[in-house]
Amino acid sequence: MRVSLLIVSLAGCILLSSLFLSFRSTTKPSRPNVVLIFADDLGYGDIGSYGATQYYTPHLDKMANEGMRFTNFLVAQAVCSASRAALLTGCYPNRIGISGAYDHTAKVGINPDEETMAELFKQAGYRTAIFGKWHLGHHREFLPLQHGFDEYVGLPYSNDMWPMTFDNKPAPAGHQRLYYPVLPFIEGNDKVREITTPQHQDQLTTLYTERAVRFIRQNKNMPFFLYLPHAMPHVPLGVSDKFRGKSEQGLYGDVIQEMDWSVGQVLKALKDNGLDKNTIVIFTSDNGPWLNYGNHAGNTGGLREGKGASFEGGHRVPCIIRWPGVVPAGVVTDRMASTIDLLPTLVSVCGAPVPHKKIDGVDISAILKGDRNASPRKHFYYYYRKNSLEAVRRENWKLVLDHPGRTYEGFAPGNDGFPGKTNEQKPVKTALYDLRRDPGERYDVQETYPEIIKELMALAEEARADLGDDLQKREGKNRRPIGQIQ
Repeated sequence: MRVSLLIVSLAGCILLSSLFLSFRSTTKPSRPNVVLIFADDLGYGDIGSYGATQYYTPHLDKMANEGMRFTNFLVAQAVCSASRAALLTGCYPNRIGISGAYDHTAKVGINPDEETMAELFKQAGYRTAIFGKWHLGHHREFLPLQHGFDEYVGLPYSNDMWPMTFDNKPAPAGHQRLYYPVLPFIEGNDKVREITTPQHQDQLTTLYTERAVRFIRQNKNMPFFLYLPHAMPHVPLGVSDKFRGKSEQGLYGDVIQEMDWSVGQVLKALKDNGLDKNTIVIFTSDNGPWLNYGNHAGNTGGLREGKGASFEGGHRVPCIIRWPGVVPAGVVTDRMASTIDLLPTLVSVCGAPVPHKKIDGVDISAILKGDRNASPRKHFYYYYRKNSLEAVRRENWKLVLDHPGRTYEGFAPGNDGFPGKTNEQKPVKTALYDLRRDPGERYDVQETYPEIIKELMALAEEARADLGDDLQKREGKNRRPIGQIQ
């Protein structure tokens, strides 16, 4: 009798153990997945929930209704390579030596000693992928697979860095656009084909989206970090036939509607694979719109200037974060936050390690979890060019400092892919703005608030001591070297 009971007991244990192992192998990961969607040159006013007109963004608007919409979200610099370096490292880009927008002649890139978001996730057991624009160096040692990503498909730099004229025709002999070679399309570490025609550009948004959906499906049983930095709506604009001519705003509206479709496809893939409630989805942009491209450029929503300027139109971008059950639905927050805050926030909530070196981002998870009193970011530095401190901000007070800067004002914008003129050296004078009352930065109130000027000048001095300032020929104590070709 005892032997029979023992056999039954052992059989029961084996069965339970088998069921447990089977359950463990098929259940979804408890740690949240992360999908980070990064538009290129998308303006603050280019999404329906931020005031866009003449086209529709239903998937992004639904995402905002189901998540949190930021109205004071800032990029670290208003230009491509610098902005992307900041996003992936949590640092002001000038801290790690990155500035501007690299082209095919660049002999530098992200330093291998810097820890990217992908590397930190990988250390925590995440699968990682990037489908889209990289722009942190095109040489092998700088490409994504050497910086924490398991998969990479996309362009190594901007889609306008090719030998085509502004009307998308091959540049004739002697034309200045022949400075650029054809665009390389890379998979892993190797060029697999070339982007040589406008029709190739038309395919990019769909191609990246399809790869993202496949990655989600293939990795549904383990945690993953998916980075989807679209080529669009950076000029030259490209859109597939399924969206061409569909908006009232013309080609630019068509492009944004396809990007919205892409977001919808990603959200659908998460839901279809049972990952909807366990995935943090973030949508934002690398900088404001390239305004001198006129009807091929975006909308700042009334903010001053655009891409390449340290006024709000260059730095303030849309940001929507969705995480069902954690991020409260339908919330709009005016708390200041930045792309550099995403790394410390995500590694905190996902259980990934923190970087060993100093970063500039702060953890904003309290905001995401609905604490309306949380305000972790108190100040922000507006750097541009190589290392020029052009403005500083504390809460809603912004002090613009003397500097030569880009302006679009006073020039007629271009049309149908052709750029208008800009002034890259306009003298900008010191001015104080109260962004709560004057988000358009039109009314200098420094004479009314001399005590605020004093406080912000002290903040500027802290920035210069730490990061330097080319305008005052200051090096800074804590800048790190950029990566160099070995």
